[in-house]
Amino acid sequence: MSGQVRPVSRGTKVLLGVFVALTALATNQLFVLSEHTDAWFAWTIRPPLTAAFLGGGYGAGFLMVLLALRTHAWAHARVPVVTVLIFSTLTLVATLLHRDRFHFGADGAIARFAAWFWLGVYIVVPVALVLLAVRQQRMPGADPERRQPLPVWLAAVLVAQGAVMLVVGVVLFVDPARSATLWPWTLTPLTARVVAAWLVAFGVAALLALVERDLERLEISAVAYTLFGLLELAALARYEDSVRWGSA
Repeated sequence: MSGQVRPVSRGTKVLLGVFVALTALATNQLFVLSEHTDAWFAWTIRPPLTAAFLGGGYGAGFLMVLLALRTHAWAHARVPVVTVLIFSTLTLVATLLHRDRFHFGADGAIARFAAWFWLGVYIVVPVALVLLAVRQQRMPGADPERRQPLPVWLAAVLVAQGAVMLVVGVVLFVDPARSATLWPWTLTPLTARVVAAWLVAFGVAALLALVERDLERLEISAVAYTLFGLLELAALARYEDSVRWGSA
């Protein structure tokens, strides 16, 4: 049976390996160095809570691609790859819409390099992912049998969570000014759209669970999804004074 399973291709594994390095770097620059984005990141992010929130997304992404790199079956890596594709595509759009906010002409060499490096990554990654995903689906073999069906109660929870993240993410991306009422702390138009990119990506991933309908295929996404929540709670604990706790 194992010989009939559609495998993760060598090209996909190489790209996932690159993602491991990139997401680890972004996690450090945003989650660890949240208060120093003016000197160490592609654009200045205020308040630091926003940088930490984005860093939490990259931390979850790091674990997700690391686990996907270790799997053999494409069916187990499919949702993580689609998640990264959606996030990277929306982030590229946000970058192009707000390119004036980036450190392309900054005095600091590191900040300037980070801005151009960011742009290069988000131009290349979506295209590479689309090409690899199409190639993966055309590879000979089939998905492994569904051996652990998704429980009805868990499907209902994922639908609810995915719908909330997807709706809020789409609204924030289309109309960043709505963050004043939809988000618990202050966001700029650029950060609202990048936050929205994470929400949409994880929202779609939650809803894709209904398509896969198998706990084994969703194991990687579930672990990353859990870490995402834990890191965001840690970010809130670090910068609780930035949150509008009195606002509904």
